[in-house]
Amino acid sequence: MAAKRKKKRKPTKYKTIAFKITARQKKSLEANCKARKTTPLKLIKKSIQHYLSLKKEDRPPDYVTSNQLDLFDEELYKTESPEGDKG
Repeated sequence: MAAKRKKKRKPTKYKTIAFKITARQKKSLEANCKARKTTPLKLIKKSIQHYLSLKKEDRPPDYVTSNQLDLFDEELYKTESPEGDKG
């Protein structure tokens, strides 16, 4: 009997993301890395791990900012009939 072969693993595809930081931010990042004895890349990945682990389908809730108009808010436009007011 032949031994069972392991299934070949699908290769992982990596994408590159680039962003700029100021000299002061870089200095702070390097200081934090030195204190934690890690590399900048590992520190950044660990910091965003929570967001990376979220499912693709899960969207954060839509927030309404304070400066948006309440055009369709029914409670604002309900008019009460004045009962004792005769013109």
